[in-house]
Amino acid sequence: MNSLLQNLFEFKRPDSIGVKLYLRLFELFSVCYTLIYAWDWGFYILRISDVVLPLGLANYIDVEIFFGNSLPLISAGLISGLAVVAFFSRRYKWLYILIFLLLHLQYVTRFSLGEIPHSSNLIGFSILGLGLAFCFINNRWKALSFAYGFLVFFVGLSYTSASISKLVASGISWVDGNHLWLWIAEKSTDVLSAEGSYTLTWVQELALQSRLIATIILIIGLVTEICAFLFWWKRLRPYITLLLIGMHIGIYYSMNIWFMSYLIELSIIGFPWYKLFNYLDEKYNLQNRNNLLKYL
Repeated sequence: MNSLLQNLFEFKRPDSIGVKLYLRLFELFSVCYTLIYAWDWGFYILRISDVVLPLGLANYIDVEIFFGNSLPLISAGLISGLAVVAFFSRRYKWLYILIFLLLHLQYVTRFSLGEIPHSSNLIGFSILGLGLAFCFINNRWKALSFAYGFLVFFVGLSYTSASISKLVASGISWVDGNHLWLWIAEKSTDVLSAEGSYTLTWVQELALQSRLIATIILIIGLVTEICAFLFWWKRLRPYITLLLIGMHIGIYYSMNIWFMSYLIELSIIGFPWYKLFNYLDEKYNLQNRNNLLKYL
């Protein structure tokens, strides 16, 4: 257990400029995508008039108060202001927990129509981790390390639990190539109705030519998800990251589902960029290092 906790929450040379730059990069990305989602959802909510499927907080709060007025944009503006203050300040980073609650409210309102994507989940966990960390940990760098480890833990847990859910729901027959054919047909119908035309990708053409090939594609995806818990260990993390990125690229070419924020965030937390930053610092003796550390 101690070994796992060290792999999740601790860095070698935690006071190095490389680790601090890395953690701030993680925080910056989380804030930037929070702003992207807040405004994207805010403008979309302006087009909604009714709740079809209440989610989460929407079961306890009447989110229809956001319909037909400017509240979604006011909320997005408030999230933006709080996020800027939280990122650049040292005393008010606990604001991340308020940002998380407001962003979640935007989320349940935006997706009250019934179709629920997964693309924003990692961003939500990032902001939640930052909020919890800065509410209970005084040291800024330890708090950022906790938020980073918090996200790493849930990345491994979410993918592996997804594979278990597939097996519980459908058994080993989930990997039957017929299922991929069905999903390709379903997705093609969605795209055709939305855009008026649909062109198969080379992966879809390959899968539709052979049930065996379609089955192999699903087996590779399922095995990758099963192994995702290995993401918790530093030595294996880069390799599992490559597998997960490859799986998402495969999902895009086989089912036209693109997880942009997932891929970027996996690329940030999945590779030890802090080692590169430390190497550059040691090799080039970065100019104004002391001044840089003051602004991190």
